[in-house]
Amino acid sequence: MRNKFIAFLLIAAVVFGALGMLNVRAQDATLLIWADDTRAPILEALGAKFKEEFGVDVKVQQLGFGDIRSQVKTASPAGEGPDIFVGAHDWIGELSKDGLLEPIDLGDLAQKFTEASLNGFTYEGVLYGMPYAVENVAFVYNPEIVKEVPKDFNEVRKLSEELIKSGVVKYGFVRQSGDPYHFFPIQTAFGGYVFGYKEGVGYDATDLGIDSEGSIAALKWFEGMVKDGLQPAGVDYDVMHTLFTNKEAAMIITGPWALGDRLRPSGVPYAIAPIPGGGKPFLGVQGFMINAFSKNKELAKAFLFDFIAAEDIEVTAVGKDGVERTGIPMVLFGFDRP
Repeated sequence: MRNKFIAFLLIAAVVFGALGMLNVRAQDATLLIWADDTRAPILEALGAKFKEEFGVDVKVQQLGFGDIRSQVKTASPAGEGPDIFVGAHDWIGELSKDGLLEPIDLGDLAQKFTEASLNGFTYEGVLYGMPYAVENVAFVYNPEIVKEVPKDFNEVRKLSEELIKSGVVKYGFVRQSGDPYHFFPIQTAFGGYVFGYKEGVGYDATDLGIDSEGSIAALKWFEGMVKDGLQPAGVDYDVMHTLFTNKEAAMIITGPWALGDRLRPSGVPYAIAPIPGGGKPFLGVQGFMINAFSKNKELAKAFLFDFIAAEDIEVTAVGKDGVERTGIPMVLFGFDRP
């Protein structure tokens, strides 16, 4: 398995432990799952395997990832929603408050997940989803140009100056402008923060770090990059990736979503590294949630905990991008086959 994106998709607990034998054979029920076009093919294959083994039909309905949440909100109370749906951790606050999510108890299975992934699906002390992937931005560079990853952003600047002076690239490092999400790793690399955090207590919304010493240092660093011509002003997502894939820039900060539509199709060599200087990116978690209005809640839990999470489950499916993916870890985590 290619491991390039382990830095992006860290969920050390992908090898789930089985909970025991399923007790769902020959039930007169059909499980309905809503998933996006990336995950639907593998879930359809898993559904067929589930039916073959336990005699339970699994129907996978494909929706746009961004449409799933809104459809759950309208369809579920009317009894027309799915039993299980795929979604992101930042949905749970709204959906749980609306009474649309079934609380989940993973039991011993929880030990197999990273703490961060479970925290992502926990709201007011209650777990509402079974995570399958964690994603975050990372430092992406062209290994043909960058031979050694800079240790911090001062080294990033120095390397940018050297590469530009030598004529190898137009820019060394470029970053998406006007986007706090992509700036946050740089901000934290300089010691900045948004909200203060105390161990055992959590985030303190009254401790704002936007004007902290580290945050100001990060802003001055980036301001200097633009002022000195090392970073173009007004760079958006498209421009940043185009500069990189055209080999006009050697280093960027981006996430796993750029793999399919930017990095792989371009053929440009790329490698992944942690954010220089110990920068901490925001974390996104994706997982399975159970509809609180489902009439098949126990069956849905059995499908997720005893079947999907079983370590010996492996199927193969081809996604819309033509990439053949094997097994729940690879497909739902975005890895290619070897």
